[in-house]
Amino acid sequence: MEPDDYVMLSALQHYVYCPRQCALIHVEQVWDENLYTLRGQRVHDKVDIPDSEIVEGVRVERALPLWSHKLGLTGFADLVEFSLDGTPYPVEYKSGSKKPRKADDVQLCAQAICLEEMFKLPVPLGAIYHAASKRRREVKLDESLRSIVIETTQNVRSLIALGKLPAPVADRRCPDCSLIDACMPYALQGFERSAKSNNLFSI
Repeated sequence: MEPDDYVMLSALQHYVYCPRQCALIHVEQVWDENLYTLRGQRVHDKVDIPDSEIVEGVRVERALPLWSHKLGLTGFADLVEFSLDGTPYPVEYKSGSKKPRKADDVQLCAQAICLEEMFKLPVPLGAIYHAASKRRREVKLDESLRSIVIETTQNVRSLIALGKLPAPVADRRCPDCSLIDACMPYALQGFERSAKSNNLFSI
């Protein structure tokens, strides 16, 4: 697999949250900030600088480069703790409260798959650190979640190869998205409804 064919780990999170958001970022190279992305950036400032230390006998690596040649994935782990036997334990930092989010769990599981390939050790567990509540939520990285990672990787690769934006969803996800102005979900959905009602597509 060529380096250009590798999928960013962050793209999996974007795709599971919203395929159109993923395409705007990873196909159209569109990015914008809002309150939520700025909070996330502030949280990641603590873990975006590569660093290594020993904490109570546990080796801690920050901003650790990751890859999986098998799946064609690449990116970084916010933080990885290595137990005494060397088993990696990835920790992904998020700015929100302690609430399960499928997109975050998929991203974390993809990191674990990379770590398993890199260190030849099983990674059965990881955690999401929720900055708003300052608490960790442990995630079991089971076969069901791993299957979603594989499927999502294939979907993202196809999305990027196609080079087209999926239709906007215009649902409850949109108000919190920093790309809402670039996406224009409600305007486009309204235009499509208007066009159909006026038979503009019946050619």
